[in-house]
Amino acid sequence: MILRANCNPWQSASLLKARNMKPIKGEVTVLAGDVGGTKTNLGLYIVGKQRPRATIVESFPSGESADLETIVERFLERHPVLVRSACFGIAGPVLQGESKTTNLPWKVSEVSLKKRFQWHRVRLLNDLTATALTVPLLTSRERIAINKVRVPKNQNLALVAPGTGLGEALLVFRNGEYIPIPSEGGHVDFAPSNEAEVRLWRFLREKFGHVSVERVLSGPGLVNLYAWLRDAEGYREPGWLKKRFEEGDPARVVTETALKERHPLCREALHVFVSVLGRTAGNLALTGTATGGVYLGGGIPPKILPALRQGLFMKAFVDKGRFEDYLKEIPVRVIMNDKAALLGAAIGAFDLL
Repeated sequence: MILRANCNPWQSASLLKARNMKPIKGEVTVLAGDVGGTKTNLGLYIVGKQRPRATIVESFPSGESADLETIVERFLERHPVLVRSACFGIAGPVLQGESKTTNLPWKVSEVSLKKRFQWHRVRLLNDLTATALTVPLLTSRERIAINKVRVPKNQNLALVAPGTGLGEALLVFRNGEYIPIPSEGGHVDFAPSNEAEVRLWRFLREKFGHVSVERVLSGPGLVNLYAWLRDAEGYREPGWLKKRFEEGDPARVVTETALKERHPLCREALHVFVSVLGRTAGNLALTGTATGGVYLGGGIPPKILPALRQGLFMKAFVDKGRFEDYLKEIPVRVIMNDKAALLGAAIGAFDLL
């Protein structure tokens, strides 16, 4: 089921109805969830002036629980409240109210959640669909410009979100409303653009078989780039850097070392990452005619903002031959709200009312 949203989704008829409801006790409360491979965020939301307002938000390590229901139960035990509806953004495809998560051994279904918690209104959305719902409601502080192009109104939007995996989505503007279009574009083929990337493709092919763009544009993908440069391209790994890898999160080590210009191995890995991200974002802009803007979500872009602003990203973004001038007119923004998917799930929960 495609969830529709107006130019300002918070002003749709169903949400205005929710705003004017007479709650039995206190505010109408909905439960929102953002279910990712690394962590699961849960929040309780009430009606706000411009968009849903969070009253409580908590984060749980996804891998430490056997299923989503266990995390939800733990959350509600801490915060007992009457939940009028619930909506969860899931990192994986959602088909007929069910999802088998891509980076977790979970099967999530609307039916099982309804039975477990005696809820009447539950919806599962792809996590990028949930994030897309938030894009028209972002404040100026929650979106940072990568280029100086002004954001036009009432045009298609594109969303590219590298994090634990890679997510993509479109917002198609039709008849006065934005229609979120879910996608599994992170799993399309990785297409090399130069001889070095052909060698990268071969390296990843031997390791994984099928080489999706997610194998490059994600936290694990950044580590794959590092391993390729170290093992196949002749970059030397010093002892102090190897020790840091053993002690900390590898993707974070690559990012922090690169941004601090401490070693060329990490710096080059991040450069390749940024270049591929620029081309991928440009591809989606062309695919969805996203003249209203391309938004970079997920956990990685806010952390590598200095690298995204150095020019390499935009050079790759517009490098489309005859369509270079077309892409130069498309605004690119980084989403700085790390709870954007959770907020989108809250919008979806209120829409159920």
